[in-house]
Amino acid sequence: MRDDEVSVRARALGEAIEPVAGQVYFSPECHGRYQALGFGPSPGLAGGVALPDGPAYFCSRGSVLGQVPGEVIASAFGVFNPAAVVPAVAYGWTLTDAKTACEARTAGATDQLVRILGARPDGMAEASGLLARANERLRPEGRPLYAGLLGLGMPGDDMGDLWRLADRLREYRGDAHTAAWTSAGFDAAEIGLLTELYWGLPARTYVRTRAWSDADLDAAESRLTERGLLAGGALTDTGRAAREEVERATDRQCRPAIEGLGDGFEMLVGILLPWGEAIRAAGGYLASGPHDLARSAAH
Repeated sequence: MRDDEVSVRARALGEAIEPVAGQVYFSPECHGRYQALGFGPSPGLAGGVALPDGPAYFCSRGSVLGQVPGEVIASAFGVFNPAAVVPAVAYGWTLTDAKTACEARTAGATDQLVRILGARPDGMAEASGLLARANERLRPEGRPLYAGLLGLGMPGDDMGDLWRLADRLREYRGDAHTAAWTSAGFDAAEIGLLTELYWGLPARTYVRTRAWSDADLDAAESRLTERGLLAGGALTDTGRAAREEVERATDRQCRPAIEGLGDGFEMLVGILLPWGEAIRAAGGYLASGPHDLARSAAH
């Protein structure tokens, strides 16, 4: 399969998986469990979707790495300002431990999927088998969050197992993306600025959700301008090409999953897309996530 064909399929698969796996960050069932552990409640809604409490987000997602300090979680997440992550994690570990947070995360994600899709939605067995096939050839080297999920094993119930397989693929692509932009010579503030413009968003909007200050972003913009990637706060042709190459490098690293799926690719995407629509309609995931923004920008 040519690299451009891999890119098309890798992006389509990522888009189909995103609301099914990523709904964990907006699940009221998760938020309630985290609040019971001492974390803050959801700070509010965005388009009818309940946003996550910051420390709960960092600790729950980072819990797959084990009982590690905030510096390790910041490194694995990649795009967030460590100055925000480290104290949030330190605070979170005064409330609970990684094992408990991880169990709350798994239970809350599973419960939301069951609430919205039902215990056995159409195509569940086929989707689980195909997600397992997509995971079979993946390797953990240089993939911290994916490796952490591998170390957890499977939850042991049908919906929990399906969600874990989807979450593994989501984190694998995320780990691959971090490897791609760091290898291309970008730091976190720089890739944040490039990405929101690449998606067609106003400058310094999305990147602010990653806790970068004006001074951080000013310095990053200056560096990108010096490299000819930005001009007047906008992407240059060189900048757009550089950001697109980061995405293509991410896609190439997903080749084992695409080849593992083989002729099951269309079936898996065909099952997952309606599930994602149902999850969005129920307020379980954002109307436009990263993959949606990237697809819109490409067209």
